[in-house]
Amino acid sequence: MRVTAIIPARYASTRFPGKPLAEILGKPMIQWVCERTAKAAHIHRVIVATDDERIAAAVRGFGGEVEMTRADHPTGTDRLAEVAARIETDLVVNVQGDEPLIDPKMIEQAVAPLRKNRGIPMGTLKCPLASREEFRNPNVVKVVTDRQGFALYFSRAPIPHPRDRGEDLPADLAGLNCFKHVGLYVYRKDFLLTYPKLAVTPLENLEKLEQLRALEHGFRIRVAETALPSQGVDTPEDLERVRELLRRDGAKG
Repeated sequence: MRVTAIIPARYASTRFPGKPLAEILGKPMIQWVCERTAKAAHIHRVIVATDDERIAAAVRGFGGEVEMTRADHPTGTDRLAEVAARIETDLVVNVQGDEPLIDPKMIEQAVAPLRKNRGIPMGTLKCPLASREEFRNPNVVKVVTDRQGFALYFSRAPIPHPRDRGEDLPADLAGLNCFKHVGLYVYRKDFLLTYPKLAVTPLENLEKLEQLRALEHGFRIRVAETALPSQGVDTPEDLERVRELLRRDGAKG
């Protein structure tokens, strides 16, 4: 089974323009993401998908593979599908281009259920919520799953709601079965090519969560659990935190 990781990368960003090219200990962020992704087991190919020649030049500069895409894609998934349509692969892993600290094992954990069961069209990850603040934060997406690990719902709201606890929640949320969604996705290629053709759905519009489109159209999403940390870069302050973490770690790729 061939597994291809595709990393969508845009230059434009409201909060952090040029983010994929931000320098981290002598290398652009996108290089850190590519190198870490390539270390995951079962990944046969790593491709950066971009519509910006500056990003493409940087990727070629460190020997990475890049595919140019249209500039008018409404979502990263559409960009992913454009590239997937051109290549031979069974599974496509969508790795975010702003995750320079991504642990290769997280990719392996997300891919494993789809390698084992060919009937699963799409997969992602969850990790336990760490605090009441995260639980209540609408920028932290929560997910609830069934007993087989398939998503029931994703929401910006604090779910599941502990009715009998009210506001009296333990600081570490112990025993409440509260999970954060980790935005790493795996798609079977045929499903990924179908996905952008599905009509946008009411819940997707309401929550501004694209993955709800799959659920509303009746497709199952397998959610693997991870205990590994995720540290994305959304702001220049996040970038400084990542630089410091890498300095402490000895700047290992």
